[in-house]
Amino acid sequence: MEYYQTKAGKLPGTDFREAHKNARKIYDEIRKRGKRKTHIRSKYFNKSKIFLDLFWDHLYTKKNIQDRYRRIKYYAAAIELMIHSLLKPESKENPNDRGEILHRFMGKTRSNELFYVQIKEEKRTGHKYFISVFPHK
Repeated sequence: MEYYQTKAGKLPGTDFREAHKNARKIYDEIRKRGKRKTHIRSKYFNKSKIFLDLFWDHLYTKKNIQDRYRRIKYYAAAIELMIHSLLKPESKENPNDRGEILHRFMGKTRSNELFYVQIKEEKRTGHKYFISVFPHK
């Protein structure tokens, strides 16, 4: 699978609280641009919107604070990848919900660390939601 090389690195911070603060700054900058649901536009999906709110709900379902920290460190790189990548993701139908397609993009940070970004697409409406970002094993 091909990966997108980002200019962004991992977010600074030695614990979840610090990294979360930096990720929320990025999110708030994006949120201030529009009046309605927070979104970015993706080149791969022909400038269609990817909504960002679902990521935060998914992040807080993780019980382990280390897992949250591990994921949120890649937030800036994930946003850059979703906006600029033109590489084909690995796409498959969601086995738990036949009305959804899951897209998994692969990226590489400035410090050469691989990570994945997952986007959920609803078949009926065509809406896309940023679900998760996590490092390669």
